[in-house]
Amino acid sequence: MSNMRIFTSESVSEGHPDKLADQISDALLDECLRQDPKARVAIETLLTRGLAVVAGEVTVDGYIEVADIVRRTINEVGYTDTELGFDGSTCGVMVAIQEQSPDIAVGVDTGGAGDQGMMFGMAANETAELMPLPISIAHALVRRAADVRKKHPSLGLRPDVKSQVSVVYENGRPKGIDTIVVSAQHSPSLTHEAVTEVVKQHIVQPVLKEYEEFATDEIKYFINPTGIFVIGGPQADTGVTGRKIIVDTYGGMCPHGGGAFSGKDPTKVDRSAAYMARHIAKCIVAAGLAERAQIALAYAIGVAQPVSLNIETFGTETIDAATIEKRVRATFDMSPKGIMEHLDLRRPIYLPTAKNGHFGNPAFPWESTTAAEALRQ
Repeated sequence: MSNMRIFTSESVSEGHPDKLADQISDALLDECLRQDPKARVAIETLLTRGLAVVAGEVTVDGYIEVADIVRRTINEVGYTDTELGFDGSTCGVMVAIQEQSPDIAVGVDTGGAGDQGMMFGMAANETAELMPLPISIAHALVRRAADVRKKHPSLGLRPDVKSQVSVVYENGRPKGIDTIVVSAQHSPSLTHEAVTEVVKQHIVQPVLKEYEEFATDEIKYFINPTGIFVIGGPQADTGVTGRKIIVDTYGGMCPHGGGAFSGKDPTKVDRSAAYMARHIAKCIVAAGLAERAQIALAYAIGVAQPVSLNIETFGTETIDAATIEKRVRATFDMSPKGIMEHLDLRRPIYLPTAKNGHFGNPAFPWESTTAAEALRQ
């Protein structure tokens, strides 16, 4: 008897207020690392109507023009006029930044983790990038929406977009798309029917061509289901760094330790260890040791090596679990220093991660599967 279920994941565009806050935090992080690769950064951003507030702890050998970076990031996303819900050139910018606590630094300076916590990573052979199918399609929709808006401004789309994709699974494998939801901010001159046509023709249909093996005539569509979405961005909803952690990761297909990523330098294992967990899981699957893998790491603040490592392969492993763990421990140094060196994380590479998820993009170093060869031996 087959086991059928529907799994749903969502994504939000670069113009969503929470994602915009993430991008500001990571743009500031990148500038700190550009000037000082050993910078300690933990920056939070809050956005509301006409105002950006940046707070946190920064220790950097350099000088950062915070307001300039905030405004540039907002404008680059497309919020250049108050009519759109936000204007990077005229919004207020408040800054409340202090140095990192010396109580934290004393443990990190010796190579220990920057905090305690649990981090998870996963990989599954459902897509070419070894990501779960629902979140991959959801990201593709909002990524496409941003591209269409920038290339074809006459269509009347605006920066704030959300997507949601429901996929039917049978016996643990994706069989087809059940439902697609897209809410797209738009010009007040567009009717609901016009927005629906634009979204289906220019966003949904091109994405479905990439996933045609899962597309059928039975897909249910909900395009701007409230009927209108003119007011968006920080004018409609307050945005805060780190509030889209499931969008950032695996769309709910994998547990989450609770720690957000954006605005944190790689000494913070909330970020770097989550990247390493993904890297290890992806290498396990790429090496053919399992069809699906989930890595769980846990750390104590100031302690270098994780206090626990758990590898789950959900019965899809091709060799015994003890051998997989032995090979992982022999191949990867999971200390903060080892992670930063292996993935080369002390670089200004983080702003792109704040758009369309932190996993699945082949440009990110933790997506490399070069180390899979070592796991095969």
